[in-house]
Amino acid sequence: MLKSHYFFALSLPQDTKRMIKEWVQPLQEEASFKRWVHTHDYHLTLAFLGSADDLNPVIDKVEKLTCSSFSLTLGDFGTFGNPDSPRIFWLGVEPSHSLLRVRDLVYGACEDAGYSLDTRPFSPHITVGRKWNEPSPFTSEWMKRFQPTETYTFKANEIVLYQTHVDRIPKYEAIHTIQLQAN
Repeated sequence: MLKSHYFFALSLPQDTKRMIKEWVQPLQEEASFKRWVHTHDYHLTLAFLGSADDLNPVIDKVEKLTCSSFSLTLGDFGTFGNPDSPRIFWLGVEPSHSLLRVRDLVYGACEDAGYSLDTRPFSPHITVGRKWNEPSPFTSEWMKRFQPTETYTFKANEIVLYQTHVDRIPKYEAIHTIQLQAN
């Protein structure tokens, strides 16, 4: 049996998920990526924990953080991995002081609870697709055809601890939610 993995993320409001789905739909119709993230699974990862036995200590630490809700703006599409055959296709989120503060606080709380976390620089994004699925190389020109032409801003209201179920769709289950303070 596969071990579950856990991560803290900012959840996205339903209307934001619908907007992202509208932006991603033309890409899905081209079937250029092997797998597309289910709309219910859209989120912005703050700290990936991996497998865990007792989540209570880390939940307690994250719950004690003082964070207010804040606005975020969606950016452009981008990729991670080999430039000719990317493994991750994502929609960016414009960095903000509030986002970086919340990410740093959650990340620090997870480290204080004993987790070894990814040390790569934080690149705020929402994964929407995985594994380039075309015989021809991926190009930035291909991606330019799909870039959003409008600005979309939403409010981040909660931090969620998700559990991954690789055998389900949607595959992320919210197991604990922490409301951000209204401002």
